[in-house]
Amino acid sequence: MRNSKESLVQSKKSGVKPVQRVIKKYPNRRLYDTETSSYITLAEVKQLVMNKESFVVRDAKSGDDLTRSILLQVILEEEAGGAPMFTEQVLASIIRFYGHAMQGYMGPYLEKNIQAMAEVQAQLAEKAESLTPEMWARFMSLQSPVLQGLMGNYVEQSKNVFLQMQEQMQKNTEQVLGAFGIKRP
Repeated sequence: MRNSKESLVQSKKSGVKPVQRVIKKYPNRRLYDTETSSYITLAEVKQLVMNKESFVVRDAKSGDDLTRSILLQVILEEEAGGAPMFTEQVLASIIRFYGHAMQGYMGPYLEKNIQAMAEVQAQLAEKAESLTPEMWARFMSLQSPVLQGLMGNYVEQSKNVFLQMQEQMQKNTEQVLGAFGIKRP
């Protein structure tokens, strides 16, 4: 198996982009984009995310995957930037889920809800492309059936995900109790 440096050299010769962009993080906290052969900032990492580019951040010495850590830094910068998405209560609730029995379910639940919301946003944007600003304002002010339908679908998907999570928790509880010879009434 070739290392990432050989793969990058080979991809430059053949004109084919590597499957996943590699960004190296050095001990001085600088990020080096191996595709552009230049240092980049967290703002540029955010732009990669916004452009839906596939990348991985690796420690330059150990090769450890630091992608999650860097993405959390991007979120931290965005949250500190003036228009935070999360309230203190939401952040405190997320912290409380760590180490809780629900921790394993919370990540997939949030992921599915964010995905559903992104789908609603994409559908709304698709329908809004042909609207003039005046039509768009009227559309939003009338609480149109289309918008209500999209939000209804999102709420229904969210409810279904929650019910699936609850069902899975019941099954897991029954398995654990069954292992101890205890049956639920």
